[in-house]
Amino acid sequence: MIVITTPTGRIGSRLLDLLLDRAPARGEELRVVLRDPGKLPEAVRARVDVVTGSHGDPGTLDRALAGADAVFWVAPPDPRAPSLDAMYSGFTRPAATAFTAHGVGHVVGVSALGRGTPVAGRAGHVTASLAMDDLIAGTGVAYRALANPAFMDNLLRQTAALRDRGVFTDTVAADRKAPLAAARDIAGAAARLLLDRSWTGTGEVPVLGPEDLSPNDMAHIMSEVLGRPVRYERQSLDDLRASLTGYGFGAAIVDGYVDMMRAVDEGLNDGVPRTERTASPTTFRQWCEEVLAPAVRA
Repeated sequence: MIVITTPTGRIGSRLLDLLLDRAPARGEELRVVLRDPGKLPEAVRARVDVVTGSHGDPGTLDRALAGADAVFWVAPPDPRAPSLDAMYSGFTRPAATAFTAHGVGHVVGVSALGRGTPVAGRAGHVTASLAMDDLIAGTGVAYRALANPAFMDNLLRQTAALRDRGVFTDTVAADRKAPLAAARDIAGAAARLLLDRSWTGTGEVPVLGPEDLSPNDMAHIMSEVLGRPVRYERQSLDDLRASLTGYGFGAAIVDGYVDMMRAVDEGLNDGVPRTERTASPTTFRQWCEEVLAPAVRA
């Protein structure tokens, strides 16, 4: 039995699709945990065991983890959380207890790059995510943290600006090259780990994409794919803070994003070499052609 948290999320939904294709041939049953089962297509609900509730709730976890062999774990975003520790480790602590109580053998979690870098201890959300990894690893379960850079899919939040003004924004220097991964490749890495549970111990699985790109590189590729000029505008950290505050994010969460983006510009994602094991297949151009362009033109 494989349990999937956040099955309608950016990564979880893609993971669920992959497992629905591959798990039955391996004799694997699937269970999902979510607050609103209505968000799943009816055809999907018919093929999985659904547990309704929050996966941060001990009672829900007892129902979800009964008979579970493996778990895909994500601490969901909470813009109003009182602290980063509450959003990550606080939310995960009941699960850490439940993993042990139910004898779960393997857990795959979504985390971030940065462990071992000079800025890892002051990187906001990343620092809190790495602490969550340590909490899970400390239970004795076999654990793999998917260590991710920025997602290509984050650009989907800027489709209106790309369509109307030919602009996208971020806070990093325009010429800073960094890894970039597609959510579908992160889901693919999770699926492989969940289906082949021959691994033991704890560790990280970086998902780096096939190449490092700067915002200027991304603008050039988007210009070619979209057939119109696209330019990058660098946003200041103060502007980022004001934007997030305007969206109603709590002070602790806003501080966490600002600290994380400052750390990214100081090399947070630069410490892991790209190898055959850490590279993932989807190029930014391919992602733009298959995902971004249809969204912008919709």
